[in-house]
Amino acid sequence: MTNVALSDLIGKQVLGVAGTYSSQDTEMDVYVCGVNILNDTSLQLIFPNGHQLKPNQKVTIHLDNRTGVSEYDAELKVYRSSFKGMVGSTTQNQAIVNAVEYEVYYGLSVVKSFRADGYEHPIDNRPATDLPHSPLTIAPQIDDSENDNKIGVLMTYAKQQPHSTVMAFLSSVDDDIFFITFPSTFKAKMLSRSNQCYFAIDSRASFTFEEAIEWNYSIIKSDVYEIPKSSPVFVQIQELFIQKNPWEMGFFSHPEVIMYHLKATKVVCPKQKG
Repeated sequence: MTNVALSDLIGKQVLGVAGTYSSQDTEMDVYVCGVNILNDTSLQLIFPNGHQLKPNQKVTIHLDNRTGVSEYDAELKVYRSSFKGMVGSTTQNQAIVNAVEYEVYYGLSVVKSFRADGYEHPIDNRPATDLPHSPLTIAPQIDDSENDNKIGVLMTYAKQQPHSTVMAFLSSVDDDIFFITFPSTFKAKMLSRSNQCYFAIDSRASFTFEEAIEWNYSIIKSDVYEIPKSSPVFVQIQELFIQKNPWEMGFFSHPEVIMYHLKATKVVCPKQKG
């Protein structure tokens, strides 16, 4: 499937989540943006409220074909990619990004990939540390308004430029985010090296490109905690999580599953009209 065009897998016009470092791997800027896929290695990003991207800046754009999709299974059978690129030309509300590396996943399989000549994955010598345990002693009030919004985008602090991935999640009215994964995953390794991240929740399931100015989303900067299985909150969150995301039930029986609690430190929403 490598010869299939990127736009045939993802779509020509989609919603994307862009992340970039404003300083040396320590401060991240995250945007929800429109994406026109120009070809297999070039994207046009559209920012209704403007942006701070500069030419030659490294940026990661999360791409997937979830637009209009509201049902999932355990293998997450949507096309998705953490598109690593370099900013080319910019205007006040747009930017061209040229690929340096990406892989497109469907389920657990890579179906398309690209790597620019000379590109090497950066070496990450940061030590892994145990995450602090969540301060929660009882499950918070769950945000029922997000019940139909099953998947969000996690942005982690990888070396040189952020890494993105889609995650089934549960959220509270206080903007807590909960998700599960395994310690062998790349995202888990990144979270063990930096216990901060961003999580973007958008209206992709009902997104129409023509109504870009009305995009409804939240970008949540968070501190990262682990909820150990020994905590009574683990079982409480597990039950609520499965109620929202029943296809995730089987993962909880895995002995190595980790539950994460993202505690919001900053929440960014789009500007309201008027």
